[in-house]
This record gives sequence, structure tokens and C-alpha cells, in this order.
Amino acid sequence: MNDAPDDGCPADPGLPRRPGRTMPAALRQLVAETWVFRRQEELDASLRFARLAGALEQLATPETLVELARRASEDERRHAGMCELMARTYGQEVMPPVPLVARETAPRDLGLRERVLYEVVAACCISETESTAGLTSVLAVDGPPRVRAVLRDILRDEVAHSRLGWAYLAHAAEAGDVSLLSPYLPEMLEESVSPRLFAKGLSDADSATLLAHGVLPHARKLEVFIQALHDVVFPGLERCGVDTTPGRQWVARRRQSGA
Repeated sequence: MNDAPDDGCPADPGLPRRPGRTMPAALRQLVAETWVFRRQEELDASLRFARLAGALEQLATPETLVELARRASEDERRHAGMCELMARTYGQEVMPPVPLVARETAPRDLGLRERVLYEVVAACCISETESTAGLTSVLAVDGPPRVRAVLRDILRDEVAHSRLGWAYLAHAAEAGDVSLLSPYLPEMLEESVSPRLFAKGLSDADSATLLAHGVLPHARKLEVFIQALHDVVFPGLERCGVDTTPGRQWVARRRQSGA
């Protein structure tokens, strides 16, 4: 069965066709749940970027970076709406509550400047860079045009959000020492992954179907995650003076444990 040609574009706008309508129910539900999960991540990110924009302004960060953070908050809120639409397209009817407060992940014993640095690096240099790598991999496979259009829109913005993180890290490194991030890398990485990232995935056939509908299968997700760390994240951190040994050791431990 090949669902890729099913683009979900109806002849009659009043009678929408759903991408993946011929998929097995369990896989269609998994796709829907993935889009719901993305919606929640985007809503959380919108709140986080809004808070970070205020903090960056408080720290007298260059206005261009503050504006990038504000724009990122707006982008993520728009992404959330797109993800909700896609989830409903695949049959999801009930959505989780919209979060109202952005959870601060940085250790509370750090000062404001250090907490902001921690969160920007975790959110942008790690999470948004990983998101960019994952979306790029998904878009390398043919799928319903309706799905691909949404993924391309999100990817374009995620690239900009990643660049915000690297620009701020470079700015902070020029102003002072950023090596304090090193021991926190395992914590940052742990926060950036789903609990089942290192677990076994589905069959090859099911994985191919999911990939065509915008869902990166577990095995490929793990491969992309680790490659992005070694090719982009760790080298970028090292160029700014952050020792990535704790992060590399975390990857080795997680891969060995498979948990």
C-alpha cells in the first residue's frame, strides 16, 4: 500500500479528504498523536520564547536578538495552530489544554544571565537544531503535499530559531566565559528527547508509511538525533569554548542502555 499520492486536497472544499485515510487505524492514530505532541511542544515553545525575549531585553542584549526571540514566539504559536489542524485531519478530536505558563528549565541556583544562557542554548542550539535535522529528514521522503507544506513552513522557522541560539551563544562567549554550560549538557540533552527515543521502533513497512505522513520513525529519529549532535551541536558548542565531553558521555550511556 502506498499512501503518498493521497494529498488530502479535495475536489470540493466543503468535503475535505484526509491524508492517510486508507492507513491502518493504529498507524493513523499514531500520526495524529504525533501532531498533537508537536502542538503541545509548539505552545510551550511560544511561551518560552516570549519569556526569553523579555529576559534578553532585561540583560541589554542586542535588539536584533531580542526581536528574533519575539518573532520566534509568534512563529511557534502559529505552528501550534497548524499542528492542531493536522492532528484533526488525521482524526484527533480532543486536544490537551493550552499551557498558560512557560516552565523554566534552568537550575535556579544560577544567576539570571546564566539561566538565560542555559535556556537559549537548550531551546535553540540543541532542541531547534535537532528539530531542523528531523524535519529535513522527513521532507527528504515523498508524502502528501498537504503534510509537506506544513512541515516546510515549520522547518523554515526552526532554522531561524536555531540561528538565534548560536548567535546568542557567540554573543555571550565574546562577553565572557560560557564554559559553565559543560556540566549541564546531559541535563539539557535529557530534556530535549522523548522518553522512548532510544527504544526499539516499528517494522520497516510501518516506519515507511509513517515517514511519508510526516512522522520520523524511532530508528531513524535516533540516527538523526545523534548525527546532528556530532555534526552540528557539539562542534558549535566547542567553538564557543564549551567542553562537550559530558554530552558525548551521555550519548554513549544512553545508546548502551537503550533506554
